[in-house]
Amino acid sequence: MHISLKQLNVFHAITQYKTLTAAAEQLCLSKAAVSMALAELEKQLSHPLFDRVNNRLILNQEGQQLLPLADELLNRAQQINHLFSDNPALYSKLRLGSSDTIGNHISPYLLSQFRQQHQHLLQSLFISNSATICQKLIDFELDIALIESQSHHPDLISIPFSNDEMCIISAKDHPLTKQTKLSLSDLDNNDWVLRESGSGSRESFINILAPKLTHWRLAFEINTTEALISSVSAGLGLGCLSTLAAQYAIKSGRVSQLAAPINMPRKFWFLIHKDKYQNPLLKSFMAFCQQWQPTKLT
Repeated sequence: MHISLKQLNVFHAITQYKTLTAAAEQLCLSKAAVSMALAELEKQLSHPLFDRVNNRLILNQEGQQLLPLADELLNRAQQINHLFSDNPALYSKLRLGSSDTIGNHISPYLLSQFRQQHQHLLQSLFISNSATICQKLIDFELDIALIESQSHHPDLISIPFSNDEMCIISAKDHPLTKQTKLSLSDLDNNDWVLRESGSGSRESFINILAPKLTHWRLAFEINTTEALISSVSAGLGLGCLSTLAAQYAIKSGRVSQLAAPINMPRKFWFLIHKDKYQNPLLKSFMAFCQQWQPTKLT
């Protein structure tokens, strides 16, 4: 068997870009060369690695087994290329994924401080809801993820790195703003504007507050925090979201923060795939996340 790094690189690119054409463009190769490299690899392994569905290549079970090994070998090969450079520890690109609240209010500051400390300037940041971020991590499309809830997927390792507090917001003229102390019954029989299923904010509401309410109504499901705040400001319902995400709208008077009858703490987590090869850059970033303090936010 003679598997080459070129074949593994082609395989890895196809898993990331889903089609031969997109992978070829990324690798600066012809579509025919990419197709031939994949065919040679599948012949060497005596197994197809993708299911062909409507001109798209969907990773099959054999491909899923190969992906973490290919990812590690390509990373180790890159490490060899930079073994004798001036700064061998931090040479590759860091692909970071963040859920909405972290991506907008923490990740930019965290990355800025990491750059200053390590002089590493090659990073990408992808922001979406927690479910999407986790799937990209499972598919090896991201190296590490920062999300607002612990993942229970068997392939992902969750490690806490910071704390958060949820808050309840309302329109400025909502009757509950006149009360200095609220009970859970005051929050019952209200309309709520929530983030979409799969978001960390929605999961926090469902796990912490919803079980304590007898009747609550989902008035609107919104897929961005800014739209959620605007919907609450317009009087479409109460909102439950991170204090970090709501702080500027509260300070400017767009919405009011209600005196929540219970504390709603939660943790922020960083996630890695259990089979992800932890190169020096990834190890450095993980250590940085674990010692990072939110008080550094400005």
